[in-house]
Amino acid sequence: MKIRYNSNRNVVEAIRQGLQKKGGYCPCRREQTEENMCMCQEFRDQIADPDYEGYCHCMLYYKEK
Repeated sequence: MKIRYNSNRNVVEAIRQGLQKKGGYCPCRREQTEENMCMCQEFRDQIADPDYEGYCHCMLYYKEK
């Protein structure tokens, strides 16, 4: 398993700016809850699934098998 940033630098920069503005919370989510703190709970659950391969919700990270 490998987790990497999106290969599109523009996406990475936009999401990182959003994270900075929201204090580390996912810029794609309205609620500022612990579950939405980057790396969000949704993606941590996806990482735990050995069959999952793909992007996190905001497309900052990509999990490879």
